[in-house]
Amino acid sequence: MANNLISLMAAPKHGHYDAIIVGARCAGAATAMLLARAGLKVLAIDRKPYGSDTLSTHALMRPAVLQLWRWGLLEPLLKAGTPLIETTTFHYGDEEITIPLANSSDLPGLIAPRRTVLDRILVDAARKAGAEVLHEVAVGDLFADMRGRVRGIEIRAAGRAAMRVSADIVVGADGIGSLVAKCVDAQTLRRGAVSAAHVYGYAPVEPGADYHWYFRDGIAGSFIPTNDGLACIVASVPTGLFDQRFRRGHAHARMDVLEALSPALAEQAARAPKDARLQAFRGVPGYIRQPHGPGWALVGDAGFFRDPITSHGISDALRDAESLARAILSGSEAAFAVWQQQRDIIANQILDTTDAIAGFDWTLDDLGERHRRFSAVLKAEVQALAGQPMPARRATASKPSTYRAPANEDEPPAELSRNRTGARP
Repeated sequence: MANNLISLMAAPKHGHYDAIIVGARCAGAATAMLLARAGLKVLAIDRKPYGSDTLSTHALMRPAVLQLWRWGLLEPLLKAGTPLIETTTFHYGDEEITIPLANSSDLPGLIAPRRTVLDRILVDAARKAGAEVLHEVAVGDLFADMRGRVRGIEIRAAGRAAMRVSADIVVGADGIGSLVAKCVDAQTLRRGAVSAAHVYGYAPVEPGADYHWYFRDGIAGSFIPTNDGLACIVASVPTGLFDQRFRRGHAHARMDVLEALSPALAEQAARAPKDARLQAFRGVPGYIRQPHGPGWALVGDAGFFRDPITSHGISDALRDAESLARAILSGSEAAFAVWQQQRDIIANQILDTTDAIAGFDWTLDDLGERHRRFSAVLKAEVQALAGQPMPARRATASKPSTYRAPANEDEPPAELSRNRTGARP
């Protein structure tokens, strides 16, 4: 099915929603779930099939595990066969430092669920809360009123005119190449300085395995136990080195990096089936985008991206989903300003520390200190999250005025502009 088409069988049930979420992965499904739990009428749309896989190294850090526990989703993930990680070992050249992980009722350890498991559980929780979630549906555009306020989305079906669905707010949770960010011309507030490439595959692992992170001058790797008795084994290099050495074949170049990091790690990776497929991400410099404007907001990688080398992307997605939900439920400009301020403080700290590691300009002697600085950021984030109330709808919250467009409207009314940017993406 073409990307700009919507299945005739997968049409929204209503013409207007309190919130429409474009993207139903970690950030989008979590935002939909939290808003629906608070009583809002929510539509989430994703262009990929329900439960499909996506690029991810799976490892969750403490803030993400804490969020999932607070939302009642940690136990379902463990019941789905996600292994509990109880220690993490850092390999700085030939030196090993093993750290036992916190063991308490809210943080029994860490987990690294496959996205086929994590995203599905988040979507199921959103649906259980009352959100409407449609998969294999693509958004083609946004539409706005004459004052420039986003009023909804436009989707297209084969053989029929555009279908419009209006909302009080449209949230872009649609990743690095966010259509919503493009349509609203979201400004980049900060750009990262570096990018790293990551090539990974899966190999069988013995039960009880834990996280392992490997570093030698100019290269890095990771061993991440996940679902189905497998470990995600990652080779990480600067993007420039990836362009030089990996273009002729990912498999041999990846094994060369793993062998240089640790012969034992390379041996573990060699246990994968010969026809196992590798996944590669060439790397993109991090960025922080303007996260909201009239009638729209961005969450997850659509609003803030940092290199995967620190395994903090899902933590960022879940944290910002909750804080955005709180701002939407408050319904005031002041609440959105506070949300952005709080997001930017932690996002800048994470981008700083991630770039310090992903730049590969370190020596093994100072890399440990960079990791300790990152750990301090994580601890502060966990403390802040633990003290936050769950998002709830205020009885006095005022909602912005809304244009309620019929879902099957063929032509835009005179007072609505064709789209937000004036040009179709």
